[in-house]
Parts: sequence; structure tokens; C-alpha cells
Amino acid sequence: MNSPNPFVRRLWRGRPEDAPWVRPGFLGLLLVTAALYLWNLSASGYANSFYSAAVQAGSESWKAFFFGSLDAANAITVDKPPAALWPMALSVRLLGLGSWQILLPEVLMGVATVGVLYASVRRRFGAGAGLLAGVVLALTPVAALMFRFNNPDALLALLMTVAVYCVLRALELAEGAARWLVWAGVALGFAFLAKTLQAFLILPVLALVYVVCAPGGIGRRFGRLGLGGLAMLVSAGWWVALVELWPASSRPYVGGSQNNSFLELTFGYNGLGRLNGDEVGSVGGGGARGRGTGLELPAGLELPVRGGRGGGGWGETGLGRMFNEQVGGQISWLLPAALLLLVAGLVVTWRASRTDTARAAFLVWGGSLLLTTGVFSFMAGIFHEYYTVAMAPYLAALIGMGAAVLWEERTRFPASAALAASVAVTAVWAWVLLGRSPDWLPWLRWTVLVAGCAAALGLLVAARLTRAARRVGLTAAGLGLAAALAGPFAYTLATLADGHQGSIVTAGPAGTAGPGGMRGGPGGGRMLFGEGPGGQGGQGGQGMGGRFPGGQGGQGIGQFPGGGGQGGQGAGQFPGAGQLPGAGQAPAAGQTPTAPGENVRPGTSGGLLDGAKVGSAAKAELLADADAYTWVAAAVGAQNAASYQLATEKPVMAIGGFNGSDPSPTLAQFKQYVAEGRIHYFIGSGGGMGGGPGGGGSSAISSWVESTFEETTVDGATFYDLTDRK
Repeated sequence: MNSPNPFVRRLWRGRPEDAPWVRPGFLGLLLVTAALYLWNLSASGYANSFYSAAVQAGSESWKAFFFGSLDAANAITVDKPPAALWPMALSVRLLGLGSWQILLPEVLMGVATVGVLYASVRRRFGAGAGLLAGVVLALTPVAALMFRFNNPDALLALLMTVAVYCVLRALELAEGAARWLVWAGVALGFAFLAKTLQAFLILPVLALVYVVCAPGGIGRRFGRLGLGGLAMLVSAGWWVALVELWPASSRPYVGGSQNNSFLELTFGYNGLGRLNGDEVGSVGGGGARGRGTGLELPAGLELPVRGGRGGGGWGETGLGRMFNEQVGGQISWLLPAALLLLVAGLVVTWRASRTDTARAAFLVWGGSLLLTTGVFSFMAGIFHEYYTVAMAPYLAALIGMGAAVLWEERTRFPASAALAASVAVTAVWAWVLLGRSPDWLPWLRWTVLVAGCAAALGLLVAARLTRAARRVGLTAAGLGLAAALAGPFAYTLATLADGHQGSIVTAGPAGTAGPGGMRGGPGGGRMLFGEGPGGQGGQGGQGMGGRFPGGQGGQGIGQFPGGGGQGGQGAGQFPGAGQLPGAGQAPAAGQTPTAPGENVRPGTSGGLLDGAKVGSAAKAELLADADAYTWVAAAVGAQNAASYQLATEKPVMAIGGFNGSDPSPTLAQFKQYVAEGRIHYFIGSGGGMGGGPGGGGSSAISSWVESTFEETTVDGATFYDLTDRK
């Protein structure tokens, strides 16, 4: 019999010095992660139609691919750089347009992140620690959500994990470290091209730990760090330079900016604005009157704060933000334990030499977690729960490393006590989190608490035993691990079983996002809004908008256009064409579209956070003579436009970009496009945010169209034929 191929044998067996279970365990971790994340993947349809439309455009046009345009005719870009779109656009270009084709690259990024994290932790702390870290990451609810969703956060998390891995490799070497720092710089540069300045959030930690803990003279350390910084600058800057130098007349408008500048977008809306809340053109963030919405609110009116003080419309800021009812179930299951294990790991390694790689690893992963958590906790601008996926690799690494270090020291009472405390605090915190949804798996809450406390007691007892201590310790450790992971595992399964669409998504079962959260159960609506169709708003009504049609709202702006009944506390209905988005109804929480892109009930228009349901008659109307026009239609707001584009696979102009508040196109430009016969239809009731600064904008365009062209209703949506004047 022929012996197996050496490559196959090495792939399965791993390193010769490894235990027989190590490589199969690692491969099993990757396979199970892939299977979990691929299960029920198409339930999310086109997920965030905003990005899916850009992916479709990039699969049709290399120019749209390069710029990240929302449509293949290159009217306007998304409000991020395009790197996160590129893998999805290539997938669609190769395999065709569909939910699986768009989301498959995100799943592969999740599996790759688990693999890189395992490799990083395993190098210094052993295969067991690496496997534990990988399992914790894979079962973190927000990771299971975002590695199956088409927002930029999946690629960001992968590249940040790669950057940490490369820096830790550089810390091991006296010679050859420069190449690893260069690779770290490349990873951070492309992370910037995924989600701008968030990529540099952990840069101070990486640089400081390397300068302090790396081998070699101080001059050489700074020199290597400079090479890494140069690589980062080149990796991020090449695209930025091309966009800024490219003549504005021959490229798409930079979405999310007010002056058609990517640098303005980077340092304003996507930069400092996220920290201080002063986000021009945003919606629901901080700032002065209107809190950065881009709306000119009536005198004396301000949007209500969701969730308490200090967070604008994005929830209460402060140390408790990561543990509150909106965010806690996404990321915080093991966060208390990770912080305890970080302290314990630093105590154990504190007397080590300056270049000790174990202590450096705790400093890098722990510093990254603390800095990211701190920024997320206190940022006053736009904050969504799913941002916390960036914390997941750092948290998981600390769990794996800290557990491994304390397990080696378990015969010493302080180490066993720290292990026991980590298990106990995790069980108690899981009991609290599960208590926020008392009707969902009520037995799990008490099971986790009892099992966790019993495991903690067992770990303490095992440290005092001389005989059978290993058996007791292993049993207690296994029970503690099961108790610690039971809650997030259940939340992850609930996340995988449900589809997620729109701009704001959360993990976990329906009804667990807390006041103002998206997943508020049937009729629960979305995060910014009080209520879904036909449901009671309750505490969830303390959002940006008071109500959807058909129900009692809470505190908010009163009423969306087209609704009936009492609007709650607020200003009633906004006047004019620049009304708040959401003229149509949103699906009840947990409702899954029957096909990609069907994010809203039939016969309704899309809004700011969700796309429209495009009927067959509307699709046929748009496809008639489609090749004679540059854009088959134009609509206010990107989500509305995206739905029609995904249904027809033809360019649809998103007037005003995502919010409808970007000053592109101006009224004069739009009139010129119409005069040249480049746009066939204008789709009304898109729910844009109104005109941007400097005049014109979506409100002026809407008013002009309504007064100039004949309207007709197609599948419940208002169409204006721009070739048929009144």
C-alpha cells in the first residue's frame, strides 16, 4: 500500500512534536465553525441592501469596484472605503448574484479569524489554549452575527487579528522582526480601507508594547517600528491618494461626505464625529439641534436620547455600556472573566524578563481589549451593538491564555482561586443576562448558575487535594467550561436560526435586545424606532421615531409619514418632502424575507434602515427599455434605491447617499440628467433625510419632480416617469 502524500500527512498530523489530537482538533474547530456559520446562511437574503447593492455594482463595473460605488453608473459611493466590498464583489462576479454568493466570503473571514487566533495563542500557550480561544470566538454571539453579514466589520476583525499575530511574531525575534512588522502594517493599512480610523484604534498598544518588550537595542526597535508604519501608510494611502487626486468630475461622489472628499469623510463623519457626536449628515448621533441628523428641526425640538444620558441617540455612555441591556448579550458573556484572567496573567508573568513573550501577549491582547472597550463605552457618536465584534478576538485570546496559565499553576491556591472566581463570575453574569429574557429557555439560567458555582467550588477543592486531585480538577474544569459557554452558545444558535436584514442588526433570540433594541419580539421594530406595525412600543419607543403606522408609540418625533393614530411625545409629523425615513412599515422582529432583498412588507417603500419590497410589476416597469438609460430610476436614500437595483440588476441612483442628506446630486445636476434622458423614473416616498447643506438636496429634487412629472402607483410605490411632464 502506498504511503499517504507527505503534504496530506503533514496537514493531518501537524508538527512531529505535537500530540496526536492537536492537528485533528484544530481542523475540527475550523470545520465546525464553517458548518455553523454556513447553516441557514441564505435566511438573511441580501442582509444589508446598502452594501449588497455596492457589491452588485462592483461585480458589473471595475470602476464601481475600485471606488465602492452604490451603482454601476457610479453616481455615489458607500460611506466607507471599498476593501470590505472587494471579496464579495469578486464572489458575485464569479458565481452570480445571490445571498450565498455575497455572504460566503464573510463566513470564510470568520473561519480565517478563528484560525489566526488559534495560531497566535497556541505559539506561546499551547494547543489547548489556542483551541479554547478559537471556540470562544466562534461562539461569541456578535461574531456569529457579523461573520454571516455583509457589513465591513468581518474583514476588519480578521485584519486586526492578523496584525496582532504579526506583532507577536515580531516580539519573538531579535533578527527578522522587521518583516513581521511590515506585514502587521499591511494588515492595518487594509483594515483602514475596510473601516477607516477604527483600524488604528489599537495602534498605540501595538507600538508601545513592541518598543518596551521587543529584543534588541532601542534604536533598532524604533527603526523596525518605522518600517511597519511606512508599510501601513502605503497600504492605506495608495487608494486614498488616487481618490483625492482623481478629477471629481470623472469619479463618483464620496458618499457620507458633504464636500465630496474622502479625507473629510475619514476625519469627520467616520472619524472624530464618532467620538464627539458631531456628525454632519448623520442620523440620530450627537451634536446640536437634530444631533447630527442633517435635518433642520423646528425651533425648540431635539431628538430624544435613547437609553439615557451622554450618548446622543445611540444609548447611554459610560463604563456600563458594554454590559447594558442593548450590548450585554452581544459580547459581554465572558468579558468579566477575560478582565480577571488578564490581571491574573500579568501577576503570574510580572517578574519575567523584559522580553518575555507570554507577558507581552497579555499586554497586547489585554491592551487592545481595554482600549477598544473604552472607546466604545464613551463614544458619543454613532454606535451600534454589532461594532463589538472587534472586541471578540481580544477577549477570546485572553480567555485561552489566562486559563492555560492558571491551569499550569492550579496547585497553588491563588491560581486555583482565580480560576474559580473566573468561572463563578461568568456563571453569575450569564444568570443576569439570561434573566433579561425570562421566557426564553428559562431552565438554562439556573442550570448555568448551579453548574458554574459547582465547578468553581470543585476547582478550589482540587487545589487542596493530594490524591485524585487531577481527576477532580479536570471534572471541575470541564463543568466550568460548559457552564461558561452554555449561554453564548445558546445565543449563537438563536442567531444562526434567524435571518438578519437592514442596517442595524443584533445577535440573540427575539426579545433580548432590551429597551430600544432591534430584536424586541413580534412588532418590535428597529433600534431607532419605537414600534413595528401593529405592536405596542413600550420602552422600545424611546428611539428616534415615535411610531410606525398602526400602533401606540413612545417618546420620539411623533409620527412617521403615512401613519395613523396618536404619535406619542414629540413634534407630530415632519413637514415637506424631507420627512423622516420609514414611510413604509418594517417587518416584525425575526421576520425573514422570502427572497433576497425582500426586507419590507409588500406594497411599501423602503426607509433609512431597510430596503423596499419590489413587486413583479415594478420590476417589469423598470426593465422596460432599461438599456436606453444610464439609471433606470432614482430614489431618495440608499436603502430604497438598493432594493430596486438588486431586483433589476440595473443602476438605480441613490439621491443623497445613505441618509439622503449628502448634497449629491444637486437639483441643477439632477435636472441636467433628466434633460439628457439619462434617468427613466423617480421613485417617491423613499424616506430620505432631506437636503444637505448648501441648498438643493433630496428635498428640492423631490419637490421639483412632484410638481413637474406625472405620477403613477406601481406595486404600492409611487413612480414618476421623468420622460412624461405634466
